[in-house]
Amino acid sequence: MKYLDFPLKNRTATGKLKAGQEVMLSGIIYTARDKVHSLVSDGDGEWPFPLKDNCIFYSGPTPRSEGFPLGSCGPTTSARMDDYTPGLYRKGLAATIGKGPRSEKVREAIKHSGGLYLVAYGGCGALYGSRVTGARVIGFAGLGPQAVYKVSIEDFPVIVGIDSYGGDIFKEV
Repeated sequence: MKYLDFPLKNRTATGKLKAGQEVMLSGIIYTARDKVHSLVSDGDGEWPFPLKDNCIFYSGPTPRSEGFPLGSCGPTTSARMDDYTPGLYRKGLAATIGKGPRSEKVREAIKHSGGLYLVAYGGCGALYGSRVTGARVIGFAGLGPQAVYKVSIEDFPVIVGIDSYGGDIFKEV
């Protein structure tokens, strides 16, 4: 098992991972979905966190559950963000987490930036919610579950979907 902590303090860690490997994540990640990507891209907002060396989880968490900082937080289909994603990798984003394949433009952006696309297990929103140790809305609060959350995670399981060399589990199946 491989381990990554966000934000990445050492970007060479991404080069040691290959498509298909299982990885456990810990640290701080940020949620953002379609609407936030659209608003920021259209000039109506700015990212409420630094992109460099950070990770965006495509998720719209449910409200807090009893005894947990957040409710269920499963992955959203990543392709819905593909028009916006290459520019984020160019600005230093280290990784994205979602489900499903990515476009060729995203794969190339990941390869050129040395980033990663990490795939979360679909249907495991409750599991992911149980790996959240802290969460708070930091931007676009009016969007409800599509707001940007700063999320602390521990032992958050994912698979490398696209590695920093362009290896892609969706192309190699």
